[in-house]
Amino acid sequence: MTRTRKPAAPAAPAPQTPPPAEPARRPRGRPRKTALEIDDGNRRRALMDCAAELFLTQGYAATSVRDIAAAVGMHSGSPFYFFKSKSDLLHAVMHEGMLQAELSQQQAMQALAPDTPIAERLRTLIRHHFEVLLGPRSGFIPVMLYEWRSLTAVQRNDVSGIKDRYEAVWAPVLEQLHAQGALQADPGVARLYIFGALHWAVQWFSPRKGMTLDQLSDQAMALFIRKD
Repeated sequence: MTRTRKPAAPAAPAPQTPPPAEPARRPRGRPRKTALEIDDGNRRRALMDCAAELFLTQGYAATSVRDIAAAVGMHSGSPFYFFKSKSDLLHAVMHEGMLQAELSQQQAMQALAPDTPIAERLRTLIRHHFEVLLGPRSGFIPVMLYEWRSLTAVQRNDVSGIKDRYEAVWAPVLEQLHAQGALQADPGVARLYIFGALHWAVQWFSPRKGMTLDQLSDQAMALFIRKD
């Protein structure tokens, strides 16, 4: 009896090599901050805010790094993780305060319509400056006014550069008002007088006396600008 041979089983298919994985794409923009970086940023900000308050109330010379650390709830040596010295901390208070003031002033002016009258542009500058002087994050301005000489020469030059850019935005506005006859004084001198008068509000203004920053801005306009 002849046996029928079974057909050979088909060969198993050779395993396919998976295609190489594409390299992970790097997300566009800045990488997200880690929780540690965010916490460090918050603690650095807290140190600057407390330092500004203590420099203002006690004076720079009378305030120690230990005082600042205690106010934030840190160990006495912890501030040196963020700042090299007390002088470095004072400089950071002024430098970052002026940078933020410059940015917010730019945003306030860019929000105006192109055909905004020039007097309204000055009022916007004045109102913004009162916010810088008297608003919730205004601690750096009084410190800058009273502790300017406590900076080193290099630090003063650095902060002066930002301050000059901030004040330069006022120049064309005052020059235009002068050309229209609404500003009687020389624009360069008027700018110095205006900043001096606005800064003095730090000494006497209190919202508890019933005047808002908008009303204060209107009073400043009435003082500086002539209406026909």
